[in-house]
Amino acid sequence: MKLTQLYKQVKEENKVLIPRRSPEEREKNFLVATNKKIQEYIKNGARGDLDLSNSPITSLPDGLTTIRGSLNLSESKITKLPNGFTVEGYLYLENTPITKLPNDLRVMEDLHLEGTQVTSLPRDIQVEGWLWLYNTPVSKQYTKAELKFASPGIQGRILYT
Repeated sequence: MKLTQLYKQVKEENKVLIPRRSPEEREKNFLVATNKKIQEYIKNGARGDLDLSNSPITSLPDGLTTIRGSLNLSESKITKLPNGFTVEGYLYLENTPITKLPNDLRVMEDLHLEGTQVTSLPRDIQVEGWLWLYNTPVSKQYTKAELKFASPGIQGRILYT
């Protein structure tokens, strides 16, 4: 049986699945679920990795200033991080709308900024691993040597094309 025949048969039998929630409702529910996940993470001492990739959050809640593991915010709607933010593992911000990094940002492993709109790095940033800057305005504006000089806390390699 061809797919079109199957579709016609199911449609005729009035068994076509109809979405129960609108895209707006799904987005709202996803935001609620994401916030619950963050609150549970905080309640558990902010230990371990936190995966918020593809989430609708635009900022982290007040009081969450240290992640005792890695934080994945790739493909999320994050636009800012708190000042004095520390990530004891990797920080993934790929393909997010973030344009500016906070003062006193400390990442103990790699910092991934690929596909962001970050235009500069804070002077007091600390990155103990590699800094990934593929396809960013900052990588097009400055050389690796200029970035190292402007942000001496970058200890690992700076990677971009």
